[in-house]
Amino acid sequence: MSRPDAAARGIADADVVRVFNARGTFLACAQLSDDVIAGVVQIPTGAWYDPLEPGVPGSLEKHGNPNVVTLDKGTSRLAQAPVAQTALVEVERYRGVPPAVTAHDWPPIHDWSTMHSSLLD
Repeated sequence: MSRPDAAARGIADADVVRVFNARGTFLACAQLSDDVIAGVVQIPTGAWYDPLEPGVPGSLEKHGNPNVVTLDKGTSRLAQAPVAQTALVEVERYRGVPPAVTAHDWPPIHDWSTMHSSLLD
């Protein structure tokens, strides 16, 4: 994010920010740069999807996955590449303590030995 854009929003380098539009919201870490033009933010892709409330549409994405703010539409039935990796968003400093990122936590492990024996036969 450009330094002037960040200053106008009260954002400092390494602040947690909320990036959002009508499609969704995600958290990210602000990295200020002189190489990004005003009015533009660049978000790297590759974050694992980690919603605060899984299964709830519009839930805050905690791990920085920008897919929640982009249009999910293919270029054609043949290619199915994304139409664009751009989106109009707003950025603001996140207030409060950010929720824990759980994208890399192990899923719950079930103790299969306690299941009813008829289910195992």
